[in-house]
Amino acid sequence: QEDIKRVEDLLAKLSPLIKQREEKCTLAILTLPELYVLLDNDQLRFFKSFENLDANELNIKIPYHGMTYGKQRLVTIKGQKVKKKQNFIALPPQFLPEEAFRSYTEMMKAMQKDVGKCLYVESGYRSSAYQLYVFVWSLRNHGYSIRETAKFVALPGYSEHGDTEHQAIDFINENGIGCQNNAEDFEMLAEYKWLLTNAKKFGFFLS
Repeated sequence: QEDIKRVEDLLAKLSPLIKQREEKCTLAILTLPELYVLLDNDQLRFFKSFENLDANELNIKIPYHGMTYGKQRLVTIKGQKVKKKQNFIALPPQFLPEEAFRSYTEMMKAMQKDVGKCLYVESGYRSSAYQLYVFVWSLRNHGYSIRETAKFVALPGYSEHGDTEHQAIDFINENGIGCQNNAEDFEMLAEYKWLLTNAKKFGFFLS
């Protein structure tokens, strides 16, 4: 019960910042110093304990990709719109490292030429600070169990979305069919089949 209270106190302390960054659509590029400066010494130690969790002890098999500290050169992607229930809605701004953005842009030009369609970035770069906050917030959904939460949410440093050298991208098509929430439908798309054949030419592969 004491640790549950500490989690809730921590989330309450960070809530105004998180809300502000959500409104500005910059939550994905949140940095660790921006989180740490708001916390007292006890909260900071508690928060950092999640940053230093032992992946082997939690039986995590995915590789470590490294922490990010807000020094990456990122391109902001704005103006993406997809169809949802007959209406077009704007996707939140997304972020990609410069090299990944150039490769993505070239790949979409080729896809448009070949199949007359392209894919949008539903989720690109997500900072270690963002991943850390999401992990702690997600404890609520898994009985405040670190072990259970780790089955569904990547630890900071273990998400491919935070690895700017090997940047993961979640795609979505113009009709709102995404590779994460509609995986089976996405795999039926001509765009997906094109990726399987051509993505490697642009430095991408299926994760």
